[in-house]
Amino acid sequence: MMNAPLTVSKSIVLDAQNNPIAIPPMPDYKGRIMAYTATAAVIVTGLWDGAFAPWMAWLLAGALSWPHVVYYLTRRTCLKRSARIRQKMLLIDCVIGGAFVGVIGLVAIPTIAVVLMLMFSGLIVGGVRQWLLGSLFMLSSAVTAVAICGTSDTFQSPLMLSIVSMLATGLYICVTAFYSHQQARALMMAKTQIQNQREQSIALSHKLSKYLSPQVWQSIFTGERDVRLETQRKKLVIFFSDIKGFTELSEEMEPEALTELLNHYFNEMSEVALKYGGTIDKFVGDSIMIFFGDPTSRGQREDASACVSMAIDMRKHMKIMRQKWRSQGIKTPLEIRMGISTGYTTVGNFGAENRMDYTIIGKEVNLASRLESLAEPGEILVSYETFSLIKDCIMCRDKGEITVKGFGRPVPIYEVVDFRRDLGPNRSFLEHEHSGFAMYLDSEKVTDRERQAILSALEDAADRLRQEDA
Repeated sequence: MMNAPLTVSKSIVLDAQNNPIAIPPMPDYKGRIMAYTATAAVIVTGLWDGAFAPWMAWLLAGALSWPHVVYYLTRRTCLKRSARIRQKMLLIDCVIGGAFVGVIGLVAIPTIAVVLMLMFSGLIVGGVRQWLLGSLFMLSSAVTAVAICGTSDTFQSPLMLSIVSMLATGLYICVTAFYSHQQARALMMAKTQIQNQREQSIALSHKLSKYLSPQVWQSIFTGERDVRLETQRKKLVIFFSDIKGFTELSEEMEPEALTELLNHYFNEMSEVALKYGGTIDKFVGDSIMIFFGDPTSRGQREDASACVSMAIDMRKHMKIMRQKWRSQGIKTPLEIRMGISTGYTTVGNFGAENRMDYTIIGKEVNLASRLESLAEPGEILVSYETFSLIKDCIMCRDKGEITVKGFGRPVPIYEVVDFRRDLGPNRSFLEHEHSGFAMYLDSEKVTDRERQAILSALEDAADRLRQEDA
């Protein structure tokens, strides 16, 4: 007799929210009953045709009772805690099946039927490894049984026994294949569901990323940072800016137009900040707070240089934006003013367990805000520590000292002039601005193809001015 329980184990997959999705297979108990019932049908037919010895009627009782014994052993005893119990029980079925084909003397058709059911079961339950192990166990058992009982006088089986054997085997394989097909369909549906949920999660995460700085969002979604209330002390470069003249402008413009202008300004400044690797902390009114050095840092000197370079770029970019606003009828001269300080701050998640804000606090933050408020329109003020980190590549002018709350002594401050490479007759940067005209040129960033287009545009502008003067 033999056993070929369902070949597909119960599968568990997880959806996008890590909820388990059960893929129902054919139960082991039912699969084993079907396999041993098929074997019992072969035994009955063999006894009826006289192909099997009369004493083999005892095998019939064993074939009908063994599935229930296995069910009890695997569900009601300590064996239920055994790892891979299904594979181990299938190996026992292979031993029983091999002994059965050896006892019947290797009669051809019944032997082939039993071997097919066992091999089919082994392949689906455990793959090639289970199939090889099962085949080895079955062969060993069959050889042992043949050595004891001998082979049949004839390997041919009666017609009725052959028909019943093939029908029983075909029925078992078809039913098992049907359950396997159902499981495959369920797996495909689960895969499609997971893919849809994954796409929804990605779309949602991108929407949520708009509320966080890209660096913070990336560190959270890559698992580098936990979302919990925790802070640390780090040396950062802090930047503050606001628009001089914005309060007066807000009294003149309609709220909708003012909102559009402010959003355009924030969008342009944010792109500049991200280009230099700044972490955008928050927007407050017309003010922007940015810091460098967390969650990623390139070193104190590089962070300070990147921050001041960003401020210079923002100042230059503001000239272009101001010209665009003039063309839209906004005549109020809007100027950006900026303050930068460097020092140790407390950075991390502040707030409550159900509502956090990733930000920084400390006296250096207050210093940067104070520098921004003291700066003149178009001016960039930096603290002494920032100046000491950038002085080799950026020209600064001494602006004296100021008194700031939280600092025991007056704080030296400096005004950022420009990059040293952009000073003197060989500078790569040129800018010029008048009512109705603004020019921003960085020759180092201009390609050969763009150079010809720029020259052509400048020549057309010069010709137009000459014609109007004539």
